[in-house]
Amino acid sequence: MTLNEQRALAAEFAGTFTLVSAVCGAALFSAPSAGLVAVAFAVGFSVLAMAFAVGHVSGGHFNPAVTIGLVAGGRFDSEKALLYIVAQVAGGIAAAFVFWLILKGALPGGRWNTFLGASNTYASGNGFSMPAVFLIEAVITALFMMVIMGATSAGAPVGFAPIAIGLALVLFHLAAIPVSNASLNPARSTATALFAGGEALTGLWLFWVAPIIGGAAGGYAARWLLGENPRRALPMPGTRRRRRR
Repeated sequence: MTLNEQRALAAEFAGTFTLVSAVCGAALFSAPSAGLVAVAFAVGFSVLAMAFAVGHVSGGHFNPAVTIGLVAGGRFDSEKALLYIVAQVAGGIAAAFVFWLILKGALPGGRWNTFLGASNTYASGNGFSMPAVFLIEAVITALFMMVIMGATSAGAPVGFAPIAIGLALVLFHLAAIPVSNASLNPARSTATALFAGGEALTGLWLFWVAPIIGGAAGGYAARWLLGENPRRALPMPGTRRRRRR
């Protein structure tokens, strides 16, 4: 593994760590007072910031569904995908562990959420059914993937992709938090589910399958919409594609 590849994996770890920190911090501590808007903006701004900070190193995926969507869209080499996903999941779990330790230090009497409240679930209490949650997760991840592909395409305004991607993430979280707590990201779901246990862990499969299906569909759709040849498509910033003959 080259030094640039090591740096790319470290950037994916750091970016996903930051994203899950935003999820945990906002959902555990801010949401009880500020509501879902705080969570949506925290997640969107975390991705916006880290896309600017390390997107040029790794491409700024921070999400297994995005990595797979970029493979489907012809923007990323499939043989690199597994290591990216491992780095993303590890970064998410590390962040959730930090906030689990912080939550253990909360004093009685405060208004704090639990890790279950910060996790993605379905058919829980007054929530939505499994098909409804599956549908919204697949659809919003596909749309998110189309934003990513379009904002980073050759014809898009230069330098604005992180802004479009971050604001799109805010939008999709505002739409999906009331339904599924908004995953769009299997690494994020895995991180909080491991510390929530119970139904969050039991239902984790959905928050891998639906975003990955949505990401792949969005990647294919964006490739067609943008008229990109997968052999000639420009990579995400920080990624390199081998020349193919």
